[in-house]
Amino acid sequence: MHSPPPPNIDTFAGVLRQTRLAAIVRGSDPDAALRTVLTLAEEGVALVEVSLNTTDALGVIRRASAEVGPGTVVGAGTVLTEGDVSRVQEAGAGWIVTPALTEAVAASVRAGLPVLAGALTPTEAVAARRAGADAVKLFPASLGGPAYLKALRDPFPDMPFVPVGGVDLAGAERYLAHGAVAVGVGSPLVGDAAHGGDLTALRERARRFVALCAREAQEEA
Repeated sequence: MHSPPPPNIDTFAGVLRQTRLAAIVRGSDPDAALRTVLTLAEEGVALVEVSLNTTDALGVIRRASAEVGPGTVVGAGTVLTEGDVSRVQEAGAGWIVTPALTEAVAASVRAGLPVLAGALTPTEAVAARRAGADAVKLFPASLGGPAYLKALRDPFPDMPFVPVGGVDLAGAERYLAHGAVAVGVGSPLVGDAAHGGDLTALRERARRFVALCAREAQEEA
């Protein structure tokens, strides 16, 4: 087990570009969800999102934020309202993820929290950036796949897209090859760990994803 050094990058978008991976934890067992976050951190995942759909999500965020090393930042996902933003910030979340363009985007900007804002269409992606989003969560990415990201990148070559939704290891490689700054990965990485499942299997999956993303980042550098 190890605790990775903190990414030497000043901006949230820079951390995404350097690490290429955001893990998404969503589970029914708070203790298992906490163990999942800590295991991902130990395996070198720098950005770990705890979805508010997780049982006792605020408690998990609070405990995880206090226990992870400096190499990992715990964020909050499925953030919808201004009240959600206040609650997760109080719990210690260091970044915000929204599934759509909700009031939480502007609230996160006002709170000084980096935000990955959910969008699917070109209009929504532009609106997300104009609202102050640090990057655009392309969701659900599975609807159009890597080919859709490639099509979006033609008119928006500098848009920081992070595909989320059904992204497995092979899909992550394709999305990154098509210009995604990072990928957001839930069940293909986390599996059943946040419900009390096997942490050894989680470690093995995490190592594969971290190795792939590190390789992709090095190739672009």
